[in-house]
Amino acid sequence: MDNRNDLWRHVDANKERLIALSERVWGMPEVCYTETRSCAEHEAELVHQGFRVTKGIADIPTSVIGEAGEGGPVIAFMGEYDALPGLSQEAGVASHSPVETGGHGHGCGHNLLGSAALLAAVAMKDWLAEHKLPGRVRYYGCPAEEGGAAKAFMVRAGAFDDADVAISWHPSSWWEVAPPLALANTRADFTFTGRTAHAAAAPHLGRSALDAVELMNVGVNYMREHMPSDARVHYAVLDTGGIAPNVVQAHARVRYSIRARDLRGMLELVQRVKKIAEGAALMTETKMEMRIVSAVSDLLGNTPLEQAMHGVMEELGPPHFDDADRAFAQEIRKTLQPQEIASIWRTIGMDDTGAPLADFLVPMDAKRNPAIGSTDIGDVSWAVPTVQAHAPTVAIGTPFHTWQVVAQGKTPAAHKAMVHVAKAMAATGAAVLLDPALMAAAKADHKKRLGAEGYTSPLPPEVKPPLTMSLGG
Repeated sequence: MDNRNDLWRHVDANKERLIALSERVWGMPEVCYTETRSCAEHEAELVHQGFRVTKGIADIPTSVIGEAGEGGPVIAFMGEYDALPGLSQEAGVASHSPVETGGHGHGCGHNLLGSAALLAAVAMKDWLAEHKLPGRVRYYGCPAEEGGAAKAFMVRAGAFDDADVAISWHPSSWWEVAPPLALANTRADFTFTGRTAHAAAAPHLGRSALDAVELMNVGVNYMREHMPSDARVHYAVLDTGGIAPNVVQAHARVRYSIRARDLRGMLELVQRVKKIAEGAALMTETKMEMRIVSAVSDLLGNTPLEQAMHGVMEELGPPHFDDADRAFAQEIRKTLQPQEIASIWRTIGMDDTGAPLADFLVPMDAKRNPAIGSTDIGDVSWAVPTVQAHAPTVAIGTPFHTWQVVAQGKTPAAHKAMVHVAKAMAATGAAVLLDPALMAAAKADHKKRLGAEGYTSPLPPEVKPPLTMSLGG
């Protein structure tokens, strides 16, 4: 059975529908937990393709699962479709040109991410049916990756308990197996409550919640010298207590993102930040309430799956870009700082070749200097053996969470990369399904990495999906 070519034929047969899906989702950018239309588009495609659909996973209205096939192992493909605030941008324009002032935009390429993962799932479903093979394909439509930790809630709810492997990808500058690195992360709100007073006539009667927020931020900044160098702490003030400077602010709220290399280190850092908040409340005679908004784990690698995916990507070769693709990428690169381009080359330990789009596969043994963020796929990787690809949907050096990513979200080059990575994901899933030894090796590697302690969700049991967090709630 020539499973590679059969699978890739099914990808090509469905690619136009899924490219169209990616463009529709690009045109309706919806942020964290508000992806009603985007989820509906994915659900409609699942129904059209004959998947059995389950909605509202983990009490999240904008999540959806589609399953096809019978018996055998479960191969999970993970998709996303959430956008980012404030990144509205015209497509195909190499200058900052918002479609809507202050509007949202797909600044991380999740319109492509979800569509390619669904394309891989569709191709594998059709391939299983064609060859009458046992096995189930499952597509997970996952919202709120950008800070909402939806997959962590889905893992906690048991949505991945019977999956055998999980496969995903992310838009990137590179054609590569994604390095299995991500920081554990907690987002927490610290709300201070004081007592209002006339700031001129009776300031001694007031207790300022805003002072408490400012003192907390100062304390955290002093802590930075005394925390691991690869940990990260950032904050945003959500409530300053009003706009009147002559009124002592009786309420204020600050949201913190607290990251560390592993879950244990992150939880320790969260407690240190909490102590600083308690100290700020003590200094200002205010009350402090801490509320966990979301939390994700660090990412577990899986060497057998990574090697299998690398072999597939090597066989495929990089996407085939043409002169028009490269010309637009060069226009985008003119909007970037030289250090942005140099920085992305450093992540793979290579010198800048001047190429506007990636035309090579990054070696697995590249001497990387990765830029590490956080993702809720981390929690999936603790629940099930997981592997991810990167595909070059943007000009080399494009920083993510920017208008430049949005501008490239509907280009022919992005569509070529999207289809290409769908082929890599589908073939990796088929390799696991057809090779019991590979499946066993992936599970053994996963069990070893879990260790004796296993997985514990970073989400406290009482924390529910923060469905209103995009509104500051």
